[in-house]
Amino acid sequence: MYDPTVARLTYRALLGRRRALILGALPLLLIVISVLVRVLAGADDQTASDLLGGLALATMVPIIGVIAGTGAIGPEIDDGSVVYLLSKPVKRPTIIFTKLIVAIAVTMVFSALPTFIAGFILNGNGQQIAVAYTVAALVASIAYAAIFLLLGTVSRHAVVFGLVYALVWEALFGSLVAGARTLSVQQWSLAVAQKVAGGDMVTSDVGLTTATVLLAVVTVVATWYAGQKLRSLTLAGEE
Repeated sequence: MYDPTVARLTYRALLGRRRALILGALPLLLIVISVLVRVLAGADDQTASDLLGGLALATMVPIIGVIAGTGAIGPEIDDGSVVYLLSKPVKRPTIIFTKLIVAIAVTMVFSALPTFIAGFILNGNGQQIAVAYTVAALVASIAYAAIFLLLGTVSRHAVVFGLVYALVWEALFGSLVAGARTLSVQQWSLAVAQKVAGGDMVTSDVGLTTATVLLAVVTVVATWYAGQKLRSLTLAGEE
C-alpha cells in the first residue's frame, strides 16, 4: 500500500524551497511569540493553554494541513503531471495512501513538534499542557491531511477552500458557535488532549468516544473518496 517512489516525489514537491519556507513560517512565529510571552509574563498555565489552543491548534495546525494535504496532489492535477504518475503500474489506492502518509508526516513535523517546543517554553509542561496539545496536534494532523488531500483531488481551488475551512470554520465558528464545535476537527483533537492533560486546563465540547469515532470515520471516508476521485480521473484521461 506504500510506494517509496511516490513518497519521494511527494516529499520533494512538498519540501521545495518556497513551500518549505511557507510551512516553517507559522511554527517559527509560534515559538517567537512563546518566548516573548514567557519573558514578559513568566510561566503561567492558563496563558500556555490559551496560546497553544488559540494559535497552535486552532490556526497553525489546520493551515499547515491545508498546505501539506492539498500540496501532496493538487499541483500535479493542476499542471497535468499526474497523468505521468497514473501511467505507472501503481494502484490508485496506493498512490492516495502514500500521499496521505507523506502529508500526515509533514503536517505532524511542522505542527506537533513546534507545539511541543512552544509548550515547554511557556510553562515547562506544567499540568501536561505541552504534551496534551502536542497529542492534539498529532491527532488533528491525520484528519486534516486526509480532508485536504481529498480537497486537492476534487477542486482546483483546494487551497482557497481549505483556508476558508481552517480560518472561518475551525478558528472562528468552531470557537464561537456551539453547534459547529461538534463538527470541528479542533474539538475532536481537544477531546483527546483533555484525556491526556486531565484537570480543567484543556477542555472540549465533544466527548472522547464521539471524537475518536468521528476522527476515524472522517479520515477513512476522506481517504477512500479521494481514491475514488483519482480512479475517475484516470478513467477520464484514458478515454
